Amino acid sequence: MNAAVRISVSSLRAHKRRFAGTFLAVLLGVAFLAGTLVMGDTLRASFDSMFGSATSGTDAVVRSAGTITTPDESQGVRQPVDTGLVTAIERTPGVAAAAPDIQGAGQLVGANGKPIGGQGPPTLAGNWIDDPELNSYRLAEGRAPSKSGEVVVNRGAAEKGGLRIGDTTTLRTPDPVEVTVVGLATFGGADGMAQVTFTGMTRSDAERYLTAKPGEAASILVRAGPGTDQRELVDALTPVLPEGIEAITGQELAEENTDMISGQFLTLFTTFLLVFSGVALLVATFSIHNTFAIVVAQRTRENALLRALGASRRQVTASTLVEASAVAVAASAAGLAGGIGIAAGLQALFPLIGFPFPEGDLVISALSMTLPLAVGVVVCLGSALLPAVRAGRTAPLAALRETSVDQSGASRTRAVVGSGLSATAIALTLTGVVVSPSLWLAGAGAVLALAAFVVLGPVASTTAVRVLGSPLDRLRGVTGGLARRNALRSPKRTAATASALMIGVAVVSLFTVFGASLKATMDQTVSRSFAGDIAVSTPSFGAGGSGLSPALAGAIAERPEIDTAVGLGRGVAEVDGQGRALTVTDPVALERTFDLGDVRGSMGDLGADGIAVTGQEADKRGLKTGDTTRLTFTDGKEETFGVRAVYGRSELAGEYVITREAWAPHRTQDSDTVVAVTFKDGVSASDGRAAVEKVATAYGNPEVQTRDEYAQSSAGAIDMMLTLVYALLALAVLIALLGIANTLTLAVHERTRELGLLRAVGQTRSQLRAMVRWESVLVAAFGTVGGLALGGFLGWVLVKASDGASDSTFAFAVPPVQLLVVAAVGLAAGALAGLRPARRAARLDVLRAIATE
Repeated sequence: MNAAVRISVSSLRAHKRRFAGTFLAVLLGVAFLAGTLVMGDTLRASFDSMFGSATSGTDAVVRSAGTITTPDESQGVRQPVDTGLVTAIERTPGVAAAAPDIQGAGQLVGANGKPIGGQGPPTLAGNWIDDPELNSYRLAEGRAPSKSGEVVVNRGAAEKGGLRIGDTTTLRTPDPVEVTVVGLATFGGADGMAQVTFTGMTRSDAERYLTAKPGEAASILVRAGPGTDQRELVDALTPVLPEGIEAITGQELAEENTDMISGQFLTLFTTFLLVFSGVALLVATFSIHNTFAIVVAQRTRENALLRALGASRRQVTASTLVEASAVAVAASAAGLAGGIGIAAGLQALFPLIGFPFPEGDLVISALSMTLPLAVGVVVCLGSALLPAVRAGRTAPLAALRETSVDQSGASRTRAVVGSGLSATAIALTLTGVVVSPSLWLAGAGAVLALAAFVVLGPVASTTAVRVLGSPLDRLRGVTGGLARRNALRSPKRTAATASALMIGVAVVSLFTVFGASLKATMDQTVSRSFAGDIAVSTPSFGAGGSGLSPALAGAIAERPEIDTAVGLGRGVAEVDGQGRALTVTDPVALERTFDLGDVRGSMGDLGADGIAVTGQEADKRGLKTGDTTRLTFTDGKEETFGVRAVYGRSELAGEYVITREAWAPHRTQDSDTVVAVTFKDGVSASDGRAAVEKVATAYGNPEVQTRDEYAQSSAGAIDMMLTLVYALLALAVLIALLGIANTLTLAVHERTRELGLLRAVGQTRSQLRAMVRWESVLVAAFGTVGGLALGGFLGWVLVKASDGASDSTFAFAVPPVQLLVVAAVGLAAGALAGLRPARRAARLDVLRAIATE
């Protein structure tokens, strides 16, 4: 074993360049994985610290015990509490102070007239709490609000909006409220709570604009007196509280908030990054395996001589694995340092684009370091295992052979196994897409399809390279013909080199097709369901934004140019015991502006105790017109509603529709998500839009868009997602590029004598460079075409499986321009990867090259 180690160390010293590509591939994959884990730990610790700071002076929180949770939201809506409880709470032994906490949506308008925030993180407004222990914000400049219209703003929001103390601006609640900034606040020493914006108002203003009626609050914050801990305080409060109201400790509230973030946003975010780490490592696996396979093939005579001199198979195998271990440990260790740098970069980058990441020092746990290190070593050793075993099987007589070039081709067994995998993959995906819609079956088929592509790669590479390289004979003459023959020389090597790029391109194509399909689905939905001329909306996603004033639709409808203006609000209630989202609107105007499909019953008969339901939901619940259903609202009241109408489509109208009259007794902070407008006959698009914009200006200046513009803006989050996906997948493409470059560099080394002979018979340096570059382009073309085909197929599977598993109808779309760009990038990557090997080949000394053995 010592001899094997010495041989391995000597080989590494003598051939460091051979493993440069492998080293970088492992480094990048480990760095991405380590960066993801460090970022996740840092975010959890930062949010934990942030919520701990927010509740540090709060010993107990009094709130409604029950929540109503809809299927598309994991955080439920709570009933408000009566602020009259404050007096009873203050009289409870052990209580030092209590204050109502009124919270709602409130979006500030900056000095430039544009809303501040709203792209993900919440935009909050509430009452400014005078007790500094119960208030999580600290006054940093100016003073607290003392009269109506005065507000305190967190300093980060003020800086983003260009607001200073004394400035007057608009606060959307969603009704526009003119406010004057009289103070700036900090949160835990920072300019705000991550990217959340906060506006503190007087208590009377908060009750007026953020609640349905005075005397209500989201919760009541309680501070304990000396000698009373949080649990003792909660135990003392519980007997005082009415039924349906609970008290929890401040620590429990902080843990709830942290668990909510960790269980939803952080889990989704870190899983998202881990998936791309896995893609990068999978791509790296192909590059590493290919490198060691070529190195072992080049060392056939060397290994055979070792066997002839008495080395055992185990010693030859061990020497190769020792080399792989040395590269793996060194590259993984460097990757850990790179991962810390990536985490620091992400921490600085994401807040700039609106992601709600709090500030804080990086948290580097033992798991975040040991796991990527172990994964890097295992991936590298696993990738080198088969080549190492192959090296150990080298016969001593191979030392007598003249060549050590890998001439392996595609076996019949590979073709049979690959065909079997392909047939199974097609059967599973068609079953999961067409026969019995199932994301799990479709996903299993997709994984098998990927495996089939990898297995069949050497079988398909010969035909693919011949077809893709056929134009080179005509365009580049002898140089192109030689490049094509070199790419055909070892089908297994060509396929292994191209597979790394194929996987990267396939994942890019998958997301491109799926993103285009989502946008086409949105466009189809708007075109089919929205019959209006103009849509008024607020640009926001996530929890941000404040919505539109419910009074906006009525104000627009009063204009002489307008035929119909209908706002779509949102409510929440339990329908027969299950949380459901309600669309709050004028049903008659809704039917005139939106295509609801076949309507049974009458939308005009809903009144204050009627409800309209989609046909699909009615079938699920066994409802029909004339039936009744029980609705329980967030205020705890339960009422019986009659099913007055059943309509066909729910894409924009939602599954349940009630009138504003029915919602008014139970509403909290009312808002609309969109206002749909239809012009009167004869009114031009420009005149109608101008009339709507004039009214909208007085309501916080929301966006006024045509139907096409509304569909595009609704899909804006998809474009942002794709941009992030492309940025992350650039790493996988970079690793694939390194793999191609490394393979060609090693190929140039094994062809040294051949290249020297070509130069000796008249081939110029430029022709030699072109030959190597075109070989690289052919390998990249094979990987790119295969990746586009696989990605397009997987995109179709994902769209169709989602269509079958969802109530919505998905549209499948193939974006030719984007896919052509992906293809061009793949080919450009191949050309770029061939530059350095081509230059190295051209610099070979002719006489030395011919003399090389």
